[in-house]
Amino acid sequence: MNADAIIECVPNFSEGTDAGKVEEIVRAMRVDGVRLLDWSLDEAHNRSVVTIAGSPEAVVEAAVRAVGKAAHLIDLTAQSGVHPRIGAADVVPFVPVSGISLAECAMLARQAGLQIWRRFGVPVYFYGAAAARPDRAQLEDVRRGQFEGLLKASVQDAARRPDIGGPELHPKAGASAVGARSFLIAYNVYVETAGHALSGQGAENGQTIPMQPDIAAARAIARDIRDSRASNGGLHGVKAIAVMVNGRAQVSMNITDYRATPMRHVYAAVREIAQRLGVGVAEGELIGLIPEGAYEPDSDWVRQTSGFDAELKVLERKLHRPMDWPGAN
Repeated sequence: MNADAIIECVPNFSEGTDAGKVEEIVRAMRVDGVRLLDWSLDEAHNRSVVTIAGSPEAVVEAAVRAVGKAAHLIDLTAQSGVHPRIGAADVVPFVPVSGISLAECAMLARQAGLQIWRRFGVPVYFYGAAAARPDRAQLEDVRRGQFEGLLKASVQDAARRPDIGGPELHPKAGASAVGARSFLIAYNVYVETAGHALSGQGAENGQTIPMQPDIAAARAIARDIRDSRASNGGLHGVKAIAVMVNGRAQVSMNITDYRATPMRHVYAAVREIAQRLGVGVAEGELIGLIPEGAYEPDSDWVRQTSGFDAELKVLERKLHRPMDWPGAN
């Protein structure tokens, strides 16, 4: 391993409504050699995402501490949201940035998982390049049934037991999916039917009243673009689901191979299918950061993304301008 190696970790936590709790989790990640690049709360999905980077050993320690703090603060028996989850610290991916391979990140993920169980009693499933079994390489397979379903399945079905710890999940913090992967871009696009003039009850003077968002159209878009349909018109390296967010239909996507499927192609496909279905494409949003190679200045998707600022959203640029840790003087 290169002495100057840098890895990224992007843990996702099942809390998006209590900023105080999320700030405590972020503070727990303050370790020498670790830079805080981004953190955000998503109230609609009841989820928060933190991005840190630095030396491998320091980042692993920061991630393990964060899982422990999340297990202490988040009670999944009282938590709900539209995003799938199995744990308080739901997913903890390690990503190679420079001077380190994906295989080495997989070894770090295994080390982190062992420490999470030993120190905090939170069972761990390994996924991605760190998967201990081929049927757990895909995160969606690990999360099948979510926390509530996995509470029973982990005990009743040997095939669903954690890789480390258990077989019972932590009663309130569930389990964590710890893995290694390449860069992933979390990108959401809202779709909506056009407003139209109504007469009669609810309309005055021919005013335009927006129709209800069409979740059926969002589901059709997600189905048509996802990677599982790549041989039939889907997009390679794209995972997609449709959700309702604050009364609006959203196509929520993870782009796992932006080199094979650039962001402009993803956006163009969503727009084309939406037009065919008679719905419009509204604003997009990025969760977390993107690598420099995925940034496409002056592209439609960049212009359509709310509040996009390359200096704040591109990983390599943030490495040189990290955020202050919460509570830092």
